Amino acid sequence: MKAAMGDRLIVEGSSDHEPRKIGVITEVRHPDGSPPYLVRWTGDDHESLVFPGPDAHVVSRPEGEQA
Repeated sequence: MKAAMGDRLIVEGSSDHEPRKIGVITEVRHPDGSPPYLVRWTGDDHESLVFPGPDAHVVSRPEGEQA
C-alpha cells in the first residue's frame, strides 16, 4: 500500500453493524509512501497513527485539490 498526504484512507467495517471509516492522510512517515500513516478521521475529527490492514484501501487525492 502506498499513499501521499491528502489521500483518503477507507477502512471497511468488519460486519454489517460496523460502519466504514473514512479519513484523510495528514502525514506519511516513509519517503516511499508506505505505512504507517497519521490519519484525521471524518466525523469525530480525531487523529491516529494507522498501520492499515487488509480491510483498508487508499483513494488518491484528486488532481488540483489542496492537501
